[in-house]
Amino acid sequence: MLRQFGGIALRRLLSFGRMRNYSALVQSKALVDGAWVESSDCDTFEVLNPANGAVIGTVPNMTVADAQKAIDAAKKAYESKEWRSLTAKDRSNLLKKWHKLIEQNSQEIAEIMTAESGKPINESKGEVAYGNSFVEWFAEEARRIYGEIIPSAAPNREIIVMKQPIGVAALITPWNFPMAMITRKAGAALAAGCTVVVKPSEDTPLTALAVAKLAEDAGIPKGVINVVTTKKAAPMGELFCKSPDVRGISFTGSTEVGKLLFRNCADGIKRVCLELGGNAPFIVFDSADVEKAVDGAMASKFRNCGQTCVSANRFFVQDGIYDKFVEQLKKRVEALKIGNGEGCDVQIGPLINEMQFKKVSGFVEDAKDKKATVLSGGKPLTEVGSLFYAPTIITDVPSTAKLYTEEVFGPVVSIIRFRDEEEAVQKANDTRRGLAGYFYSENLQQVFRVAKRLEVGMVGVNEGIISAAEAPFGGVKESGVGREGSKHGIDDYVDIKYICMGNLKYN
Repeated sequence: MLRQFGGIALRRLLSFGRMRNYSALVQSKALVDGAWVESSDCDTFEVLNPANGAVIGTVPNMTVADAQKAIDAAKKAYESKEWRSLTAKDRSNLLKKWHKLIEQNSQEIAEIMTAESGKPINESKGEVAYGNSFVEWFAEEARRIYGEIIPSAAPNREIIVMKQPIGVAALITPWNFPMAMITRKAGAALAAGCTVVVKPSEDTPLTALAVAKLAEDAGIPKGVINVVTTKKAAPMGELFCKSPDVRGISFTGSTEVGKLLFRNCADGIKRVCLELGGNAPFIVFDSADVEKAVDGAMASKFRNCGQTCVSANRFFVQDGIYDKFVEQLKKRVEALKIGNGEGCDVQIGPLINEMQFKKVSGFVEDAKDKKATVLSGGKPLTEVGSLFYAPTIITDVPSTAKLYTEEVFGPVVSIIRFRDEEEAVQKANDTRRGLAGYFYSENLQQVFRVAKRLEVGMVGVNEGIISAAEAPFGGVKESGVGREGSKHGIDDYVDIKYICMGNLKYN
């Protein structure tokens, strides 16, 4: 166990680039039908630490045929008495056991997560707690999936409505929150009585496998949770969309991939939940508490090196407070500690891979070419590592710049000055995306006006961190369909069945 070696020993192992199998949580095989298996063609791929490029593990590069076996296993488990006969209380108890094991192994999971994703260890610990809150929440929600009895207009009829699990659900999860995006989906699916096939990102499969190992240890029956690791994302996604045995797809990732999955699910009329990209506005009005606004900006923008779907992307700051806000923000940004996420004092780690690094660099160069002003940063930090980019502030960003029109997904703040509320709201809504939005104001009437008018699924008012298990997470426009978390998170995994009982005699 990792605990037997201690934190210092583990950090040494990580620094040498390999975790080896000192922990029962570090898996080198995929999970299908309760067995830890290799790819049918024995192909594998390496998992790299983005902070230093070191190899930290090897996992199977599963084929489409392997994924079909996982679907078959999930279908068999769904139809088995061992799963279908469980009561809501039984499922709740299994999820509670899973929650407890995650809690007991939180340090190990966080260390694995930091090694493969690059996020600072303190953020990884925070994600483990956040991700586990969904397991706890849905353990409780399992017993609150209520039906209805509706008064009938006919005296000899009763109308009964019940909710039943849809069956097998395929869960496709991203690298930026390698645990929370799994538990937020799987927790809801299992609570409803579904079984799942999980395809984690190729960049961060080890966290997914570790969490699945704990689900197995919790006593969740074989085949209920299956995890397929692969670099063959496109054919795997096509299989999930077109397989008649998969009744629902839940995907977190880019809008472009989400649209493709949506199209491919059309023939089978599958249940689809899509949590896609954002282009979040962050508005600071003249009435705002500047210190709180800067705190919120730092929390929203620089968590996980800006690689979050709800990260503030376009900062709109009103004339009267502009200089003060920018000055304070610049001081905070330039004080950020950058480095390998294993260090307890590190606040900014690397970008996840070379593709993301090139995207961030390209966005900044595009803004420079369009006459924007780089106030801070704006360059790679090659002296730290090949995937590190300086926390950056860019002002005078034109509406034609990619930083304005697209999601940067990196540690770059783009600031635009505005005159009045109408201009701010119009510019904030001038995007096809609508996931999250933030604004700071001490004017109560303005708070209600702006909150209602922002075209987003989630609004943070005087708050930069808005995600919580109890709250519905999701967007509008091209940022997705469906909601995760909250009581609404169950909806994508249940069918509503109406039962009409007629010709009843009460006399």
